Amino acid sequence: MSTAKALAARTARRRRDRAALPLLLGPSVLLIAVFVVAPAAYGVYLGLTDTQLTGFAARDPQFVGLENFRNLLGSEDFLGSLGRTAEFVFWSAIIGQTVLGMLAALLLRHKWLRGKGLFGALMLLPMVVPEVVASLTWASVLSSESDSTFNRLLGVFGSGAAAPLQEYPMASVILINVWRGIAFAMIMFQAALEDVPDELIEASRMDGASALQIFRHITLPLIRGPVFLYLLLTTITTVGVFGLVYFLTQGGPGQDTEIASIQIFQSAFKYSQIGLGSAASVILLILLTILGMTYARLAKVEV
Repeated sequence: MSTAKALAARTARRRRDRAALPLLLGPSVLLIAVFVVAPAAYGVYLGLTDTQLTGFAARDPQFVGLENFRNLLGSEDFLGSLGRTAEFVFWSAIIGQTVLGMLAALLLRHKWLRGKGLFGALMLLPMVVPEVVASLTWASVLSSESDSTFNRLLGVFGSGAAAPLQEYPMASVILINVWRGIAFAMIMFQAALEDVPDELIEASRMDGASALQIFRHITLPLIRGPVFLYLLLTTITTVGVFGLVYFLTQGGPGQDTEIASIQIFQSAFKYSQIGLGSAASVILLILLTILGMTYARLAKVEV
């Protein structure tokens, strides 16, 4: 009898859990549907039309099928912006932020380091500065004017004035984006390193393993999942960077820093071609989805 009662109680509890599941997940599902799925679906629809901000097409847009996508995939400007986006993401996010963020996290892990609080605060400072403020500040610092901070610093060493944003525009925006993103990488990697057993590290040192060998063969495999998760997140956010580059260079000089986000903005709002800009966004979304699935597969974790 007791067994039957226990079974009945377990069954009733499972029914209550199933009944509560929609109430718990409902708000999240609703928010995702309204703010993610619906805009994405509307973007796909706009990409299949010739919608514009002004003119006859703004009042009565026509369905054009895949015409916008064919035009974009045959456009040197759009393909060039994808190439510049890949360069920007690779050097600033995958290489710069990941490597420097990992080094900062490893440095904070050492017990002999003094002033960890100050070091951590300095690393976190770029993260709390608004993107527009950071962009305009760096634009002033790297200005070609002789009284800019950068040129004054060069003058101290007897060098002439320079214009980094005009002479090395892509390198400049990459370095500034690395400066802004190190803090997030450091936080994620520091949290991941906390799960690495100290006993395992000490045993490896006693066996004669070098610091590089310990990191390569022990630490890195143990934090593989968080590393690829960070790569996924930083790739998505870096591809979507707009304000930082726009306020620094506006995609110039020429098209040297015209990444995909700026190209989409100009197509949609500068030239009023909403349909073409939406199609470009859909292509970028597809590429990001493929890249995200690749990251998840490499990490062998569910994302």
